[in-house]
Amino acid sequence: MEQILKNISYDALVIGAGIAGGEAALNLANTGYKVLLVEKDLSVGGKMIMLSKVFPTLDCSACITTPKVSEISRHPNITLFTGSEVSNIHRVSDVEFVAKVTRKPRYVHVADCTSCQLCEKACPVSVTDQYQFGLIGRKAAFIPFSICSPKAAAIDIENCTLCGACEKVCPTNCIDFTMQPEEMTLHVRTVIVATGFNMFDPKKMPRYGYGEYKNVITALQMERQLAPTRPFNTILRPGDGKVPDKIAYVLCVGSRDASVGNPICSQICCMYSIKQAQLLMGALPMADVTIYYINIRSFGKGFEEFYQQAKGMGVNFVKGKIGRIKAKENGNLILRYEDINEGRLREAEHDMVVLANGVLPNGDVNNIFGDEKLKLDAFNFVGQTDMLASPARTSMEGVFVAGTATGPMDIPDSILSAGAASAEAISYLIQKTV
Repeated sequence: MEQILKNISYDALVIGAGIAGGEAALNLANTGYKVLLVEKDLSVGGKMIMLSKVFPTLDCSACITTPKVSEISRHPNITLFTGSEVSNIHRVSDVEFVAKVTRKPRYVHVADCTSCQLCEKACPVSVTDQYQFGLIGRKAAFIPFSICSPKAAAIDIENCTLCGACEKVCPTNCIDFTMQPEEMTLHVRTVIVATGFNMFDPKKMPRYGYGEYKNVITALQMERQLAPTRPFNTILRPGDGKVPDKIAYVLCVGSRDASVGNPICSQICCMYSIKQAQLLMGALPMADVTIYYINIRSFGKGFEEFYQQAKGMGVNFVKGKIGRIKAKENGNLILRYEDINEGRLREAEHDMVVLANGVLPNGDVNNIFGDEKLKLDAFNFVGQTDMLASPARTSMEGVFVAGTATGPMDIPDSILSAGAASAEAISYLIQKTV
């Protein structure tokens, strides 16, 4: 449950409540510090809570994340603001920052909402569901997803017709269309930036046909189809609802490609594609799954074994670079690619294509520090002043960074990074107190 603001002074401000931000906030709170955790989305958990399983162990992602989310939401030392953004932070002394935070109206009083979903059933407006990455629709009055935290409804005011149907059926009268944005000035002693990453938009590479051909989807869209809270009861291709027989994965979409502005490896694409391929082999035992790759970078603990396991399960790996994807009248897709091993052009037909799109920096934090700029690295991630000795330190004293705000990394590395950031923040707070 979100708390009412009672204190405008906090020991630490954590920006972003994904797995890294949540872990950093818990570490600080368990040490006795008062933490303000600000998340721009309507729920804690970031991208991890939306995943199916994690590689290479295939543990349930939601099962790992949900207890953490519950602890964050209930911790007495954590004040949680969802649907909120930090607009400006400036230093006022050696031991204090002033942060401007805006809480956007949810148009629902969270403390009174029982998550009955009657407002959803009554709402006449349907829009695309961003939490299912456009695979299905949702209502303008909606609960973001089944395991969100806080578990409360929200009103999509941009699409709402103000018909009042939701208000009439709400048993606790918690819907309030008079709510306004709330501007707050908060004093904090240290800041942890855990703003995460953005996914590359495949529409920037028209040759893959994303947005033009319905049966070309992104890896996150496939992730939702594989997750326990998935929109369908099985794996379906969006074009016609058919269960696919031949599924292709295209790796390095928007990664290792200077022509689209992202020359670096995104580190996670190979492994999440292999993970999804294994899950597909379980969900659709008769389906053929092919992964088109340039190089498989299975560099982490247990990753190479996971890759070899996928081969043993029957996943087909083709060392080839996709040049173009075209659709047939029946919705199937023709992939034209360079066979790297044989040095010749080939074509293959699949009935669904999954684009393994890469990781980009989240630019939300770039301009919030006013005159004292937070330095970025050459790829526009938050710069680390000493990557080896102190990876959480930034160019600003008292400001630390955690997780994928520093660059692409997997979930275990994000949690380790959050531990480093919280340890540095605690050390800084002790030093300044002394």
